[in-house]
Amino acid sequence: MKKLRVALVGTDSLRGKEIKSVLEQKHFPLAVMEFYDPEVKEEYSKLTEFAGEPKVIHHLEEKYLEGLDLVFLASAREVNARVARRTKDLKCRLLDVNETFNDNPRVPLIVAGINDHLLGEEITLVANPHPVTIFLAHVLHLLSARNKIKKAVCFVLQPASAYDESGMDELAHQSISLLSFETPTRKVFPTQVAFNLISCFEEVDNFGFSPVERRIIKEVKRVLDKPRLPLFISLVQAPVFHTYSLMTYLECEREMEIGEIEQIFIKSPYFKVVKPEPSQPVSAITVAGQDEIFIGQIKKEPEFPRHFWLWMVADNLTRGSALNAYEVALKWFEATGRAEKE
Repeated sequence: MKKLRVALVGTDSLRGKEIKSVLEQKHFPLAVMEFYDPEVKEEYSKLTEFAGEPKVIHHLEEKYLEGLDLVFLASAREVNARVARRTKDLKCRLLDVNETFNDNPRVPLIVAGINDHLLGEEITLVANPHPVTIFLAHVLHLLSARNKIKKAVCFVLQPASAYDESGMDELAHQSISLLSFETPTRKVFPTQVAFNLISCFEEVDNFGFSPVERRIIKEVKRVLDKPRLPLFISLVQAPVFHTYSLMTYLECEREMEIGEIEQIFIKSPYFKVVKPEPSQPVSAITVAGQDEIFIGQIKKEPEFPRHFWLWMVADNLTRGSALNAYEVALKWFEATGRAEKE
C-alpha cells in the first residue's frame, strides 16, 4: 500500500493515546505522522514518542492539516466539530473516534467487517460507533447469519474510562479516600462510583431509558441495517477502570446447541472463546488491553431451547475504539484506491 500522510487531533486524550499505540503496533502505512492537541498553547512545548522517536505535539491550527490524507479526531466533541467545519475545503479525510457525529445520518457510522462496504471516494467524514455498538454489532451480525434473532436483551456494565481519564482518576481517588475513611470527592460523576453500581446518571425519557441507551440501540440497528431489530439495553455504571461487560439474552428462531454457538465465534477473528474456569473467568481484569471480544459463559435455557445467555467482555479502548478505527481507515483507502500498491 502507498504510505499515507496522517494526523491525530487530541493526542493526549484516552482514545487518542490508544489510536497512537495501535498505529505504531500495527505498522499502519505512514509517510507522515503528525500530532496535535488543543491543550498545547505554545509550539514545541510538548513532546510525545512514536515509533521510538520523539515527536512534537503541535498547537492545533486547522490550516496545518492541509495536504494530509487522513486525520483521526480524538479530541473533545466541540473541537472535533470545529475541525470538521474548518477543513471542509481540504482534501483530507476525517475519522471521528469520539462519537461527535454519531447522530448525524449523513455521516457513515462504520463497524469494520460489517458495513464498511459503505465507504467510498465521495465520503470525507466517518464516525466510529459507541464501543457497545461495535461489540453488539459483531455478535448479532454473526449470529443472525446463522439463525434469525427474534429478541435481544443486553445488560451492560460500563467502565469509568467511558468518561475519559477524568473518570478513571475520580474512581481511583474515591477508592483511596474511602479506604482511608475519608469523604470521596465528586467532579465527573454526580454520585459516588467507587464500590458502587449506578443504573443511570442522566435524565430519562418517558419510558425510563437514558439517552445513551437509546443511542446505542439506534446505532446497532443502523450499522446492521435492521431498523426493526427487537433490541433492548440497560446500562449500569460499574466501579471498574476498563472494559465493558455484557450479559445478553437472545431468543432465536430455531434451536441451537452451545457447541454450535461457540463454533460461530471461534471462526471469527474478532472473537476469542474462553471456557469459563473458576480460577480464570472472563472478566474486566483478564480482558483489559486485549484486541478481541471475549466470549465466556454461554447458558442455554433447557425448557426454552431457542433461548440462551451470552457473557462477553471487551476493551472499550482497543476493540471498542482504536482497532475499529484502524481497520476502517485501512478499508477506506483500499476501497477507494488512494492507497495504491507501490
